[in-house]
Amino acid sequence: MRKSFSLPSLRVVRGERGPALNPPKASPEIPPRLPPLTDSGWFWAFLFSLMALVGIALISPKWDWRQRQLEGRFLGRQQAAVERQRRAAGLEEVNLAETAADREVVAPARIVPAWTLIVLATTAAAASAAMLWRERRPGSS
Repeated sequence: MRKSFSLPSLRVVRGERGPALNPPKASPEIPPRLPPLTDSGWFWAFLFSLMALVGIALISPKWDWRQRQLEGRFLGRQQAAVERQRRAAGLEEVNLAETAADREVVAPARIVPAWTLIVLATTAAAASAAMLWRERRPGSS
């Protein structure tokens, strides 16, 4: 008399000599399961680089205003350093307040433009998306 019952991964058959363990037969029709998408580092790199692009888009007007202030201070300090060198060399003093120019005239473009950050985040997003696709495509092992 044979009794059998199945477990999810093992089939136990009771015979005259005791239980025998038989591994389940692999079915060629069932494709191997991929691990969850969130287990991939490329997924997280893609997600964070997209969030960086969203953050840059949201903060860019305020960032431009702040960057204009910082660059104006930088240009002012640079002019003050030139004036200190002139005075140390014994040359005639120049009143910086009289020679001051509008920031947009002196430096119409940003020294550190926002497009550099946008290109960096876009490149990171594209590269991580390509690697994620390569990792998850059918037939890759």
